[in-house]
Amino acid sequence: MTTTKQKLDPGLIRLAAVLLVGVLAVVFDTTIVNVALDTLGRELHVGVATVQWVTTGYLLALGVAVPITGWLLDRWGGKRVWMAALLIFLAGSVGASLAVDAPTLIACRVVQGVGGGLMLPVLTTLLIQAAGGDLLGSAVAVVSLPVLLGPILGPLAGGLIVEHLSWRWIFWVNVPFCVAGLLLAWRLMPPLPGTGRARLDAVGLALVSPGIAAVVFALARVGVEDGFTHPSVLLPLAAGVALLAAFAIRAWQRGAAALVDVRLFRVPSFSAASALLFLSGFALYGGMLLVPLYFQQVRGASAFTAGLLIAAQGVGILASRGLAGKLTDRLGARWVTFTGLLVVAVATVPFALAGDHTNRWWLVATLVVRGIGLGAVTIPVMAASYVGLAKDEVPHASIITRVAQQIGGSFGTAVLAVVLSRALAAHTPPHAFDVTFWWSIVFTLLALLLTLRLPVRAVDAARSAAR
Repeated sequence: MTTTKQKLDPGLIRLAAVLLVGVLAVVFDTTIVNVALDTLGRELHVGVATVQWVTTGYLLALGVAVPITGWLLDRWGGKRVWMAALLIFLAGSVGASLAVDAPTLIACRVVQGVGGGLMLPVLTTLLIQAAGGDLLGSAVAVVSLPVLLGPILGPLAGGLIVEHLSWRWIFWVNVPFCVAGLLLAWRLMPPLPGTGRARLDAVGLALVSPGIAAVVFALARVGVEDGFTHPSVLLPLAAGVALLAAFAIRAWQRGAAALVDVRLFRVPSFSAASALLFLSGFALYGGMLLVPLYFQQVRGASAFTAGLLIAAQGVGILASRGLAGKLTDRLGARWVTFTGLLVVAVATVPFALAGDHTNRWWLVATLVVRGIGLGAVTIPVMAASYVGLAKDEVPHASIITRVAQQIGGSFGTAVLAVVLSRALAAHTPPHAFDVTFWWSIVFTLLALLLTLRLPVRAVDAARSAAR
């Protein structure tokens, strides 16, 4: 087997740097705000039912905006859409920082969600198209960095801001990233024009965007209502699934003319990668729920200390992402992903066996190992999503994978939240967390079966698909 050693093109590196500066505002903002919800409720004199819309409204707007990115890119081109999305997010951030009451803050968060919903799939599409097939792993290692580190570093920044500054700085901190991103995009980004030939599938948009929003809203209510059977969960979930099913049937019939080309699921590597991105919600986002709560409720750590401890997982992600990208380009996604999932499962076992006196530094060390596994899962799975796809199919793949990640993250968090809640009702906190961590391990091991449908070598799979 021969391998070609290629380096990322300088133009691609420059484009990646420009895009990453802007998207950092979105990635950190999403997680920073979660830390400040309690403070926001007190400062704005509203209850939990109202203040949770600061997060829920953002997530709903993000879900509504994602599906239209493919059409916008074709109609207006990459540079224009990227700068417009940054401006929208900047306007929402400034508005949120100046909000005088909860309704104004929630409205500005919705504006932020629209900008963020456009930026994330646009970032992925532009970089994957620029990288080409032979360097997918290395390109995804760049794309995934802010997505992986945001949930880890965001809470740390949020904790510092809430403890030492006004809550308004949570939104002001986005402004430098947005302004720098706009200036760099204006000066350094190529036009990246679209064909201008795509027509807006208005019916498809009317089905898929509310469908995503309804599902995300329902999953966000699962933890509040302690289960999936409450009407405020079951009704929007059923409505969302029905809308998405209607969209999928119609889109399959329309093919490339649909808002999102769901025929990509005929590609085995794409369907397997999308399913794995959905299930990664249990490993990544579910873990981000359980680990800080364990340190706080069982070990008595403060919110900031828990965030600081879990940052060790980010160290592991940083350590593995470069190697994972190179191995994906050389060996393909299958065995890199398989190994990564196995590492994540094994590194979660110490938490499933831990009690209230387990050595804290031993757990921190396992978090580093767990991060190494997560880095080795996300990068090859995202790369496998684009194997063998034509350039005009990449925007559709970016939309689908983004939706899979968002809904999968919400679903994984919701399921594990219910498991933990019911375990706490039946057991002492240490044992309840043990039970929930074992469930997380089982879901991670189930995902191993899907790795067998991933390509062995990304380059070979892409070439065979092209023939």
